[in-house]
Amino acid sequence: MTDKNHLEGERYYHAQKRVKELREFYEHLTVFVLVNPIVIVVNIMTSPGYLWFLWCLMGWGMAIVLHGLKVFNLPPFFNKKWEERKIREILEKESNQKNWE
Repeated sequence: MTDKNHLEGERYYHAQKRVKELREFYEHLTVFVLVNPIVIVVNIMTSPGYLWFLWCLMGWGMAIVLHGLKVFNLPPFFNKKWEERKIREILEKESNQKNWE
C-alpha cells in the first residue's frame, strides 16, 4: 500500500509542478499582450521618428518563445533526451575511472 501511496503522491507532485509551469507561461504571455500595446502607444506619442518599441517586442517575444518551448517540452536543445544521454555519459565516465584505480 505504501508504494501505491508514494507513486500517487509523486504523480500528484509532478502534475502540480506542470500546472504551475503552464500558469506561469500563460501569465507571462498575458503580461506581454497587455503591456506591449502601451509601449507602442508611448513610443508613437513620444518619438514617432524612431520605432524603438520593435526592439522591446523582439526581445520580449524571443523570451516568450523560449519560455513556451521549455514549458511545452519542445526545446531544440537541452531536452530530456539530452539530459538522459549526459547522465549516462557521466556515469560511464565515473565507472571507467573507478575501474582504472
